[in-house]
Amino acid sequence: MISAILKAIGWLVVYLGSIGILTAVFLIGDLPEPRGFWTEFGAVLGFAVLAMLGLQFILTGRYRGIGRPFGIDIIVQFHRHAGILLLVAFLAHPLILIFSRPDYLEYLDPRVNFLRTLFLAIASLAMTLLVVLSLWRTAFGLSYEWWRLSHAALAGVVVFVGMVHAWQVGHYVDGPLKRGWLVLLGVSVFAGLAYVRLYRPWRSKRRPYRVIEVHERRGESTTLVIEPVGHAGMTFRGGQYAWLTIGETPFTLQQHPFSFSSSDRAAPARLEFTAKQLGDFTTSLQHVDVGTGAFLEGPFGEFVLDDDASGAVFIMGGIGVTPAISILRGMRDRGDSRPALLFYGSPTWEQTAFRKELDRLSHDSPLRIVYVLSDAGPEWEGEVGYIDRELLERYIGDAERRHSYFVCGPEPMMDAVEGALLEIGIPLVQTRAERFNFV
Repeated sequence: MISAILKAIGWLVVYLGSIGILTAVFLIGDLPEPRGFWTEFGAVLGFAVLAMLGLQFILTGRYRGIGRPFGIDIIVQFHRHAGILLLVAFLAHPLILIFSRPDYLEYLDPRVNFLRTLFLAIASLAMTLLVVLSLWRTAFGLSYEWWRLSHAALAGVVVFVGMVHAWQVGHYVDGPLKRGWLVLLGVSVFAGLAYVRLYRPWRSKRRPYRVIEVHERRGESTTLVIEPVGHAGMTFRGGQYAWLTIGETPFTLQQHPFSFSSSDRAAPARLEFTAKQLGDFTTSLQHVDVGTGAFLEGPFGEFVLDDDASGAVFIMGGIGVTPAISILRGMRDRGDSRPALLFYGSPTWEQTAFRKELDRLSHDSPLRIVYVLSDAGPEWEGEVGYIDRELLERYIGDAERRHSYFVCGPEPMMDAVEGALLEIGIPLVQTRAERFNFV
């Protein structure tokens, strides 16, 4: 756990240090006469915004190693909050400059330079939409696929206009070396975008899969079973996930992250993914025909049981139980006898997915299961309501307090559970959470 904390601190230092270094390059060498603290601060803030924009591309580029030891949940949350901070810094950049020198208002005057004013307005609108649509996508009725496309396009517009603006203003970007550095930053951003959106799908196309089974499960969920075609397939660790594309080509907006639900011992010949039918792309999974093509990118994620963990406590809601199923199946298949405790929240007993297999696992391994139904019928004799502090304290003993904790499910449940764990003395570094509500 101490190692994880040190790694987290190290990554934060790297992030802040990268912003500082990328910005500092423009401040070395021959510099123009200083124009006052606030003017110089506003100008440097503009370069810091460009640096942060570039790092935003890296954070969600699914580069191996970037997520360790945090996992996708923390990375996405950090990316989201960094985006809000970025919007504030973006808007503060011109406001500080105008406050320090009102004559800079001419940069916003279309009578002085119409094209410059137009593109600065476009960049401001694009930056605002980036954050607004990320926070309230569903409220605007924007599908995940079109949000994903617009997010990349809007970010590209902001980077491009920012580069051109810095080039035109000059000042700290005078001279071939600094102009070259500015171009290198911009090219790196767009090269990274092309790598993620073009090269990776091309690479996936060379390693196709096909659907061999489709199963409907309780809780309005569907399991797809796929196998590799003409290649060795993919290995993973229980609890990880992959980006799945269904169809004849990976060059599509339809690419979604799904946790593996199969045992990692069944890979690479057999891979299973289970998803709840939520009215979006997931609803179409039940209609996928056997033999349909598929493409994978992965595996990703740190939602795994470490070899040195004394045991596991899973706190899952609804179809969020999927990564726990994968971990538990793998433990069974490799003869892992470490104890596990599963809290499984579901609306009703009929909607509780995997319940028969979980009961078999509890008989064949040291697994305890606590089912919690929020809408139980009169015949139900188990726990009723929601997973809260009082319920956790009744089942978590001294032995379980040393285990690794895994939380996955609807966001309100996860927020409540994470707070309850802290209240009963389970440290944050002992808990791993996985959210797939990316926006």
